[in-house]
Amino acid sequence: MERRARTLARRHLLRLAGLISSIVLSVPACAQHAQPLDARFLLGVGTHQGLGGPVSARGYVPSENVAQIKQLGFNAFRDDFPWSDFEVGGRRMGFTPRLGRLETQVKSGVARPLLILAFGHHLVPNSSPPTTDEARQRFADYAAAAAQAVVAQHPLFELWNEWNLASKKDAAFSPENYLALAQVARPAVKRVAPNAPFLIGALGDDPGWTWTEKMLRTGILQYADGASIHLYNFCMGPSKRTSAEIIDRLTAFHRLVGQASGNPDYPIYVTETGWTTAGNKCGVSEQAQADNTAQLILWASTATRWLKGMWLYELKDSGKNPSELEDNFGLYRFDNSPKPVACAAQGAWAFIRSTLSAERRELASGVVSINASTASGSRIAVWSEAPDQRYEIRLKGDQQGASFAMPCDPAARPAAGVWIPVSSTPVLIAANDSAVPALEIRPAR
Repeated sequence: MERRARTLARRHLLRLAGLISSIVLSVPACAQHAQPLDARFLLGVGTHQGLGGPVSARGYVPSENVAQIKQLGFNAFRDDFPWSDFEVGGRRMGFTPRLGRLETQVKSGVARPLLILAFGHHLVPNSSPPTTDEARQRFADYAAAAAQAVVAQHPLFELWNEWNLASKKDAAFSPENYLALAQVARPAVKRVAPNAPFLIGALGDDPGWTWTEKMLRTGILQYADGASIHLYNFCMGPSKRTSAEIIDRLTAFHRLVGQASGNPDYPIYVTETGWTTAGNKCGVSEQAQADNTAQLILWASTATRWLKGMWLYELKDSGKNPSELEDNFGLYRFDNSPKPVACAAQGAWAFIRSTLSAERRELASGVVSINASTASGSRIAVWSEAPDQRYEIRLKGDQQGASFAMPCDPAARPAAGVWIPVSSTPVLIAANDSAVPALEIRPAR
């Protein structure tokens, strides 16, 4: 009896050991299947090739702009795909000379296009916005033909642009009419481009979420693959013109959509966000534009369970007036020279794009750290959310081979044993270890 008990116990231990080894072995196997950030998240930029005809008054030229997107390393762009320029008389549809710049950029393959299906048609009654069954069907026909024309470039589509802002002046831009348009447009697009995400919303500023909640109550999310929003704070009080404010409002929007859909991970896309450097009461400095943008890109890596893409507005300044809001949102100036935000966005994305997982932590009041892992080691980004609060950090322990830089630095410096200043410009630390190193922090001396 005793021998039998020992045999059974030995068998149980062997089974347990086998189970443990299979669990241990399965961890690296799972890790190998984890996708880097740039395979599951779109970082893009807004461009204006689809508006303005063959020559852009905004200074957009496809050859130059494609080179800029390449330099930034982004994997997406967003542009207009106007119905009235795609469909000509006799219901003929296709790229026309007025859309030549857009066609060139889309077909360059530089990045994945997010295209706005929008605006009425001068030959179609009741089409701006579509409010009759006939106008909606004509819009759906255009949407399908537009999708067919670009399906090879793996596009995404967005239904209209800031419909909610138009509703302030025209009652026809109601949530119910928007729902009715989504109900015919999405199936039309999906028939020819079944894998193309179809986004609804493109919501402009909506204080208190009044219009957003009305839209969500229509049940529109079942006719979409994601909800999109535009987030700006440049005309808020100076202390609110930060990435932290954008993140707070985005998180609130995510919560609303999650409740309405019953899916806490319903896909969200920020299809416009950014800061103007106009020299007026709503502008920020070029350095603040750079810091805010880098912070937002780094933070986005922690939210990809539900945040699927973000497009910075816009690639280049749209005009030359230094005090005009709309002229000064660019990552590049009107003459195509880079602002500090260009290298800040490029550097932040290069630092984070290969991460397999990331989480946000708070090191001290208002000091944020993004802790991330990659296949080749760990990454930490640290910044202070309050520009006037200065700290220093140091890696704990012996971290040979670790280095640090700012997003615009051409070269990294050794991080082991040194106190590194922390400001609103993110510090980017790379370590060879797979475990994220611990940090010491103290107020700057």
